[in-house]
Amino acid sequence: MSDKSPIIMWFRRDLRLGDHPALTKACESGRPVVPLFIHDEVVDGQGAAARMRLGLSVGSLAKSLEEAGSKLILRKGQALDVLRDVIEETGAGAVYWSRLYDGASKERDTAVKAALKDDEVEAESFAGHLLFEPWTVETKTGGFYKVYTPMWKAVRDRELAESLSSPSKIPAPDSWPDSDNLDDWQMGADMKRGHDVVLPHCTVGETAASHRLGAFIAHRVADYKTKRDIPGVDGTSGLSENLTYGEISPLKCWHAGWRALHDGKQDAEVFLKELVWREFAYHLIHHTPRIETDNWKEDWDAFPWQDDERAAEIKAWKQGRTGLPFVDAAMREMYVTGTMHNRGRMIVASYLTKHLMTHWKVGMTWFEDCLIDWDPASNAMGWQWSAGSGPDATPFFRVFNPETQVEKFDRDGTYRRMWIAEEYSNPSKTALSYFDAIPQSWHMEPNDDYPDPIVSPSDGRERALAAYKDRDF
Repeated sequence: MSDKSPIIMWFRRDLRLGDHPALTKACESGRPVVPLFIHDEVVDGQGAAARMRLGLSVGSLAKSLEEAGSKLILRKGQALDVLRDVIEETGAGAVYWSRLYDGASKERDTAVKAALKDDEVEAESFAGHLLFEPWTVETKTGGFYKVYTPMWKAVRDRELAESLSSPSKIPAPDSWPDSDNLDDWQMGADMKRGHDVVLPHCTVGETAASHRLGAFIAHRVADYKTKRDIPGVDGTSGLSENLTYGEISPLKCWHAGWRALHDGKQDAEVFLKELVWREFAYHLIHHTPRIETDNWKEDWDAFPWQDDERAAEIKAWKQGRTGLPFVDAAMREMYVTGTMHNRGRMIVASYLTKHLMTHWKVGMTWFEDCLIDWDPASNAMGWQWSAGSGPDATPFFRVFNPETQVEKFDRDGTYRRMWIAEEYSNPSKTALSYFDAIPQSWHMEPNDDYPDPIVSPSDGRERALAAYKDRDF
């Protein structure tokens, strides 16, 4: 291949122009760059909300590339087949991409790299989705960290390069290959009537993500340690939505957090710890891919979880009709906004896996279908952490009590009023939106009676502790 042959820039979960090592390297080569997004087998495997939100991000990237004098080529099909087609059409001699670490992506990328090299096409992967590549962080005795706190201490003071600027020029090929129309893909179709409810709550694209980070650092990071746990206030960064699609890099967030810390905003360290918590999830999924599919702690394999999704208790949990307002408010927030406050995620996950004795896979799969900020590593680790089967120094027998959690984190009822309609004579607009988002087959109305608890906090806790007592962990 000629040194002037085009480079295909294969975008996946790195849908930005700034701080993009693969794109920067391609542009610096002086060779034409053909940006490409493939609706492939990995995209097909995502849940409804995640796929809808990914489509929005792809559309935003396409506009950014057009403004930069380039173009995003869209193709649908098996990744390797599409790449070979575009290589043949453009005469490209190289394919660049940013690394991913979940099982499906690694399996695809390994096969693609080997096949392209057999075709004598340069295939190079780059960092960018994480702060630290998983193989660069080891314990003193070798091996990866299985507990978060020691990992945080190990990486806290590492020097990291500054973020890269957006390329000043993206060299274009003499002619562009054909492209699919994004609208024809209908990536939000599986959301059905929930699509129009969730859409206004999405913050899409690189520019919006950068503004979100700036607003958080300017106005909320100083009180982050306390307010991040209060679901009724706007106390978090909201950046999980943008990080999962790569609309902003973790490195940009890291440097912003450190600048805030140096400016005297001490709570910024908690934000930095949350970024490393994300890293921890990715290091685990890289080193122990079974965390996506099996109990991370194998001695949980015989634990008597239920997994019959036809069970009335599981159905009530999915519908936000458990009779416990904190649990139900969090589930309804997810259907309206596509996200859920982190405190809510812990409560609903603990309630499902412990009070209802339901397998964490049921919850993990449901979240994958419903969250616009779905992340394969964080979702898997979060559910196993809550269930007790995952990597966690905290005792597995801790059972969150949804009623005492209300007293701690929603004492004035703000969060419950935001998302539950049945208990109030004048429901909030957000609470009513829930009934516009859910499937009509659920036959739920705002004037329904609010249910009694399907399992009381005390009974559920006793049931869980009895099951733990009978097991030899």
